[in-house]
Amino acid sequence: MATVIFDEATVQIPTWVVDLASFRRWIQSDECPEEGRIDYIQGEVWIDMSREQAFSHNQVKGEIHIVLGGLVKREQLGLYFPDGMRLTNEEADVSAVPDGMFVSSDSFRNGRARLVEGRESGFTELAGVPDLVVEVVSASSEDKDTDWMMGNYRKARIPEYWLIDARHEMPRFDIFRRTPKGYVPTRKQANWVKSVALGRSFRLTQGANALGQPQYTLAVR
Repeated sequence: MATVIFDEATVQIPTWVVDLASFRRWIQSDECPEEGRIDYIQGEVWIDMSREQAFSHNQVKGEIHIVLGGLVKREQLGLYFPDGMRLTNEEADVSAVPDGMFVSSDSFRNGRARLVEGRESGFTELAGVPDLVVEVVSASSEDKDTDWMMGNYRKARIPEYWLIDARHEMPRFDIFRRTPKGYVPTRKQANWVKSVALGRSFRLTQGANALGQPQYTLAVR
C-alpha cells in the first residue's frame, strides 16, 4: 500500500491495513493517531500532519461552518457536519475527512447516507453520499483538493463540491456540480453562485477586522 505523508511527523501504518475495510478498522483502533488528517484514497493512505493556517484556512472554514450550520439548523434541512466527521464511500473506495459536508433529511430517509456507530460509543462516521462536501485549500492539500478528491467525490456520486482557496488577496470560491463527464463550475452572477443542494445563492468576500486581520463573510440570498 502506498502512503503519502506531509510534514515530518512519523506515522506507523500496520501491515494488515491493505484495503478500505482494514483501513476503517485501523481508524477506529487505539493504534491510529488522534492528531492529523488521515484519508484512504483508492489504495493509498494520505496523511497530513501539517499545522492549520489561521487566516487562509481556519477562519474561512469557520465562517463556512457558522453560515451553513445556521442555515441548515434554522430551516431544518438535515445535518451540517463541520470538519472532523469521517466520510466513507465504498463505491469510490474512499474514506476521508472533508472540511465540511451537508446531508439532507431526504438523503437520510432514503438511505443514501447513514451514520455509523463508533467502536466505543456514539456515531463517528458517515457512510454513503452527502448532498455536498466542502474543501478549503491549503499548501499541503492543493493537489488533493483540486484534483484527486474531485475525481473521487464524483465517483462517489456527490452532487455538489464546494472548493475555496483563500491563500491570496481575493479568496476564490467555486461550487461545482456533478455531471456525467465530471464536476463543472456553476456560473457566477456578480460573484454570487447558486447551490442546488441548499436552494440558496452564496458569495464569499474578504475584509478586515478591527485589528486589520483578514475577515471572511459568506453572504446568503
